[in-house]
Amino acid sequence: MTHGNGTRDDGPLADVSAVPAGRHAVVVGGGLAGVTAALALADAGVRVTLLEGRPRLGGLAFSFRRGDLTVDNGQHVYLRCCTAYRWFLDRIGGTALAPVQERLDVPVVDLAAPEGRRLGRLRRDALPVPLHLGRSLAAYPHLSLAERARVGRAALALKGLDLADPALDDQDFGRWLTAHGQSSRAVEALWDLVGIATLNAAAGDASLGLAAMVFKTGLLSDPGAADIGWARVPLGELHDRLARRALDSAGVRTEVRTRVTSVAVDGDGEWSVRVPGETLRADAVVLAVPQREAHDLLPAGALDAPGNLLEIGTAPILNIHVVYDRKVLAAPFLAALGTPVQWVFDRTGASGLKTGQYLALSQSTAQDEIDTPVAALRERYLPELERLLPRARGAEVKDFFVTRERTATFAPAPGVGRLRPGARTKAPGLYLAGAWTATGWPATMESAVRSGVGAAGAALAALGRSRDRLPAFEEAA
Repeated sequence: MTHGNGTRDDGPLADVSAVPAGRHAVVVGGGLAGVTAALALADAGVRVTLLEGRPRLGGLAFSFRRGDLTVDNGQHVYLRCCTAYRWFLDRIGGTALAPVQERLDVPVVDLAAPEGRRLGRLRRDALPVPLHLGRSLAAYPHLSLAERARVGRAALALKGLDLADPALDDQDFGRWLTAHGQSSRAVEALWDLVGIATLNAAAGDASLGLAAMVFKTGLLSDPGAADIGWARVPLGELHDRLARRALDSAGVRTEVRTRVTSVAVDGDGEWSVRVPGETLRADAVVLAVPQREAHDLLPAGALDAPGNLLEIGTAPILNIHVVYDRKVLAAPFLAALGTPVQWVFDRTGASGLKTGQYLALSQSTAQDEIDTPVAALRERYLPELERLLPRARGAEVKDFFVTRERTATFAPAPGVGRLRPGARTKAPGLYLAGAWTATGWPATMESAVRSGVGAAGAALAALGRSRDRLPAFEEAA
């Protein structure tokens, strides 16, 4: 049955021959990459069918209901420099629902300080790069004066790296930092504070190429580049409801609960996309699914080294959700040092909670805890929150639950760059999209959107369609 929004709830796919004639593209996967590719193709006049195996769109950035709460599976943020994701928000009509802070301002609380709890801030001034962070760094209490000076020198060295140099991909960021005078304390209190959240890897496990891209683009390209944006509504409002509305308006046929079982090309170059009980015919196919799923769907010969997709590692993110009977955090978010807690976000308004406060802890590089039982996590993290947030000490915990994304991102390990394929395959008419493809970015919403635009652009060129309506994004500095 197909409702007015073009989404199938059950039953077989309708006959695609009923759709007006013309070039037809099938996009497999309804995450940000797939939705972006579908919109970009449809905007260029291509007839598009979008297939998603889950009952919703949004991929790994989604929401669900828990009693009266609407819960995001994990906290997702973006930066002002994420021009592709900002375009996506504008394209679906969601910009006002996920605004960017006026000026970078991150409270950082250190629980290992001699006095037991020390507050610092990372914020920028309205000055040119790199002076925009100078005053904040000079006053940053979590580093010594000598460490702050060495951080400044390392930042200038980082700014001088050429992101196009493939040799950067084979080096690890941790060794580079050590070679440039960074103490273990500086790595913990500054470089990893940012890097773990954006790369989902500690400096020693991260490709220098990807780390340099993050810091050059976010902190050293434009004074406002690192200003933080996040959704003030559930992610499902953006990535599912508004995305579906935009797809419908663009004429895209969207089918959820529809898992693709095979993709093949016939002798005349037309593609067949199989779903249970049906076959869709297409002039172009975009596989916008995780790398292992893409590997399983790729026809023979589509990539020179398809096994590379299986060599791209994954990294988990653990999200801990705590509902208190009162407000315990005054800021919208904060970062923490000297504690297992990494970042804490206030999700009260977005969740629909009427009384009390709902906090979400985003724990990247969670390999050691991703399978830890909820009771053990509760025993570990509630006392840490009481140390971090004094107001929590007398508050009642109304709810405590956990969401786990075991393959939240690809692992940005040294050497991963040569494993990430581009949008084009060796099979004419077949394209790849996903944050794991060769966008130059780590596994972020920005990378996903960029990949979708890249795949759509490659498909349009092959179909002989104009690419004039494709967005153009600024490249990394």
